[in-house]
Amino acid sequence: MSTFVNYLAVLVIAAVLLGPSLYGARGDRRIDRQLRAAATRLVWLPRQRAGGLPPTPRRRGIRFVTWRRGRMAH
Repeated sequence: MSTFVNYLAVLVIAAVLLGPSLYGARGDRRIDRQLRAAATRLVWLPRQRAGGLPPTPRRRGIRFVTWRRGRMAH
């Protein structure tokens, strides 16, 4: 019985140490997939949907959210 408890303790410690890193890696993969899809996808603007104009290709490079929204209120 003591051996089983020792194995169980090792598994619990391994789960506590590896769990957050595996969860974070899963989130990173999801974010990478979304960024890749956004980089290759064409963007339809609302006026283009109504007018039937072709989509505008998405710009390359890093764009920060605060640049689009202006100053952030504190």
